[in-house]
Amino acid sequence: MKNKKLTHIGPTGEARMVDVSAKSVTSREARARGAVRMSPEALEAIVAGNLPKGEVVTTARIAGIQAAKRTSDLIPMCHPLALTLIDVDCVPDDGLPGIRIESRVRCEGKTGAEMEALTAVAVTALTVVDMVKSADRWMTIEGIELVEKRGGKSGELRRPPSSRS
Repeated sequence: MKNKKLTHIGPTGEARMVDVSAKSVTSREARARGAVRMSPEALEAIVAGNLPKGEVVTTARIAGIQAAKRTSDLIPMCHPLALTLIDVDCVPDDGLPGIRIESRVRCEGKTGAEMEALTAVAVTALTVVDMVKSADRWMTIEGIELVEKRGGKSGELRRPPSSRS
C-alpha cells in the first residue's frame, strides 16, 4: 500500500465518517462471495428440506437482502445508500460440501456498495449456520471476499485470480 492518508481518521487520530458531499453521483455495483462448509449430511438435510427451522436457502437469502439494506446501521463509518438492486444466490455444492453464497448490489450514489455486498454474504452465511446447527454444530464460514466493484473514481476493479481464491 502506498503512503495514502487514511480517510476514516481525523487530524487528531479520532475515527470519523468521510465527507463524500463533493463526490459525483455515479452508478455503483459490487459483488462478493463466501461459503458455509458443513457435513455432507447437513447439506443433504438442506436440499431435502428436513430441518426443524424450515427452508434454509430462501430464509438465508432474505436475511442477506435485509442485511445489505441495514449495512450503515451495522458498520459505524458506512454511509447509508439507496440501493437499487440486491441479489443473493445460495447454491448447494456437494464438492465443498456446503453452500456457496454470492451477492450483487447496485446503487446510484457518491460512495461504493462494497460493504453492502460483503454484509449480504456474511449475514446470509450466519443465517445458514443458525438454521442448520442442529444438523452440524461445527460448520465454518469461509472466504468472504469482494469479487468486483464498478463505478466512482476507481472505475472497475476485479479480484485477481491468484488472490486467495
